[in-house]
Formats: sequence, C-alpha cells, structure tokens
Amino acid sequence: MNQKFKIIDSHAHYDDEAFNEDREYLLNEINENGVIGILNCASSYDSLKTTDQLTKDHDFIFGALGIHPENANEMKIDTLDEIKAYIKNNDKIVAIGEIGLDYYWDENPPKDIQKDVFRRHMNLAKELNYPVVIHDRDAHQDTLEIIKEFPEVTGVVHCFSGSVEFAKECIKLGYYIGITGVVTFKNAKKVVEVVREIPLEKILVETDCPYMAPEPNRGKRNKSDYIEYIITKIAKIKNIDPYEANLRFNENFFRLIRKEK
Repeated sequence: MNQKFKIIDSHAHYDDEAFNEDREYLLNEINENGVIGILNCASSYDSLKTTDQLTKDHDFIFGALGIHPENANEMKIDTLDEIKAYIKNNDKIVAIGEIGLDYYWDENPPKDIQKDVFRRHMNLAKELNYPVVIHDRDAHQDTLEIIKEFPEVTGVVHCFSGSVEFAKECIKLGYYIGITGVVTFKNAKKVVEVVREIPLEKILVETDCPYMAPEPNRGKRNKSDYIEYIITKIAKIKNIDPYEANLRFNENFFRLIRKEK
C-alpha cells in the first residue's frame, strides 16, 4: 500500500453480510492503511439503521440513506419520514442514496414502481437540499429524464456504466461520475473512454464494496484500500501524478457532501 495516499471511498456497503465475520477488524485495518473517509450507502430498508449506526461507531464513515431500486417494494408510506428523522439526529448522514433505477434483473420491481420510489427520494433531496447517490443499471434514458425533472438536485451517478455522451449530460446537470474497479479491467474500454473525456474535477472514486474489486484483486471481496489501484489507473489514463489525482478526488468528495476538509 502506498502510504502517501489518503483515500476516500465515495461508495461502500460495510453493513453488507459479507463483512459480518471481521467488520471491525477490517475497518480498523483499512483506516491504518490510509483510508480517511468512507460514504456507506444504504440500499435496503434494514440498512437505513445499520448505515446510521456505522457512522456513529466510526469517525471516518459518513452515511447516505435511501432505498435501492432492487428493493423499491420495501418503501413504505413513512420511510421518507424515517430517513428525515435519521438525518435530523445525525449530521454524518450527508446524502440520499443509494437510489435510482435497475432494469437488469427481470425479477426486480416493475419499472413504474422503481420510478415512483426514485422520484420520491429526489423530492426529499430537493426538500432537504441534499446530494443524491444514483444507481443506474441498463436504465440510462429513464435515469436522465428523471434527474432532469429535479434541476435543483445534484449528486453522483455511481458505478458509472454509460457512454461518454451520457456522462457529459450528467455533468451538465451538476453530477459527479463515480468510477469503480471496473476501470482496471482489461476489457473496460467504455469506462476508460469516459475517464479520458471528462474533467478530473467531476470524478469520484469508489469501491462499491464488497463488489467489483479492481485488478489485481478481481474476484475477491473488495475493500476501500484497493482504491489505490483505481486512482493509479485513472492517473495513467489522464497522464497525471497519482498523488495529485488522489488529492483532487478527495476535494471532489468534500464538495459533493458540502463539508469542509
């Protein structure tokens, strides 16, 4: 591990069951390895509570609260009120997420339900003036249409999988582009082109752990200190110093969550 890197993971799921056996040990280890910040993103209804608790147990963990589109059926009448209550009582909840659309799996909730839940979250973000963390899988057009309905809301399109044109549309609307370990994969031509074409100040780096570990750890359980490999690859694509890139990505993150470093 390159000790000079000060890593911020802009999207992680440390409340996932994949970390149940060694969560505290691992979080302490990655903190010692230079991870200075993590945004833990809720996905299910139950993870609203577990994410909130993680932010209270660890100084370097922030939280985003929302219902993932795969779990859109878990949205209840008072879920948004519950999220507001968490935010009111915890200033380390800094975003609404992970929210959005996922058309990849046939067994996911129907598209109209996903869209309704997405819009309800976007309305909450507008009301609270909070950034959003957007999940978009095989739903680029509908995602773009909905975020255009809420010009007051900005955030990040995480685990970006779209085209250069789509990335530029999102950036015009005030969004950051979240880059995962996929950028290190040998067949990752699309995301490499996106990284090449968009401004450094609109890029965030993330693990989406426990998923999508970068090379050379592809296939393993992902963790935040592996972001070193993502930063190094992006710096190579952009032909800039990796440490300088690291600092810029950290600045981007603090702009996203609107907090001073």
